[in-house]
Amino acid sequence: MRDIGIGIVGGGYMGKAHSVAMAAVGAVFNTALRPRLEMICATTEASAERYRAAYGFQRATADWRLLVADSKVEAVVIASPQETHREIAEAAFALGKPVLCEKPLGATIADSHAMVAAAEAAGAVNMVGFNYIRTPASQFARKLVAEGVIGDLTWFRGEHTEDFDADGSRPATWRNFGAANGTMGDLAPHMINAALALVGPIARLNADIVTVHGNRPGTGGRAPNDDIGQFMCRFANGAMGHLSFSRVAHGRKMGYAYEITGTKGAIRFDQEDQNALWLYLADDPEPIRGFRKILTGPAHPDYLPFCQGPGHGTGYQDQIIIEARDFLEAIAEGRSRWPTFRDGMEVNRIIDAAWASSASGAWVDL
Repeated sequence: MRDIGIGIVGGGYMGKAHSVAMAAVGAVFNTALRPRLEMICATTEASAERYRAAYGFQRATADWRLLVADSKVEAVVIASPQETHREIAEAAFALGKPVLCEKPLGATIADSHAMVAAAEAAGAVNMVGFNYIRTPASQFARKLVAEGVIGDLTWFRGEHTEDFDADGSRPATWRNFGAANGTMGDLAPHMINAALALVGPIARLNADIVTVHGNRPGTGGRAPNDDIGQFMCRFANGAMGHLSFSRVAHGRKMGYAYEITGTKGAIRFDQEDQNALWLYLADDPEPIRGFRKILTGPAHPDYLPFCQGPGHGTGYQDQIIIEARDFLEAIAEGRSRWPTFRDGMEVNRIIDAAWASSASGAWVDL
């Protein structure tokens, strides 16, 4: 067992989540590598110092270059805006340092290609932060699918819907400008990643993407980004699918939900009830044939380290702790864990194809 110096770029919402995860992961999973919160970076010295004191880091800086170059920072977590990801990752890989980067990988497909090239040229451990797929319930769903419990897959429906931007009278913020900050850049990557994890590669798609609140106060003549997106798709294994994304879906707070249908049964999941998975088995006796609710517990993946009681449940922060465990184990093994930068680039590639399809109104082959 040894410690490892962690540097985190960004101290806000996800910066805090990763900081808490790195502080807790050693105790939860008894990891061989024990994170040492070495340095945190924010946009100003004052905010960086505030985050340092709050999260327990040794040092703080307003210059991410100093953090990446520091010899005591042995691994880098990127939790800053998407347009900064590429430059930070490339600098870290140039020094051979492992990188965990928040999704989406790059602000553009060109950024993503460059980041993958830098990671693979350096031979450095790399991982993208898709946390929702790491719930014990979704991990169990992946296991059921892989073991053929619901047979050959025929249909997938996935959504990531929230309502944080549903009020069209709310003044515009940074979230309302730039493709990377719209619904396709912010929410869509999570559910696309889930589809790839649960069903497999997408072969072709037909998309439609729209802006609902185009006259939001504070736009100042600037064009706001997208509010809703959807696409039909055909997976490489022949399964059909439909994915939808919205930040203006009244009543939905964490609508990361999916249904998977196979030739022997079906699975349903909704992140708003993240400790439950619904399973239908077609060969059950007719009087009891129907969806059964499975409450997660110690028998399910990555549940027991948090709690010994079935049905007691895990939460959002626990997903980030599981992610931190995967990153540390990858570093210890010297081998990247799923989802790698290349996996993150595939998500970006699908989003790029969705934009092209929406613009042309035609199917796009991947």
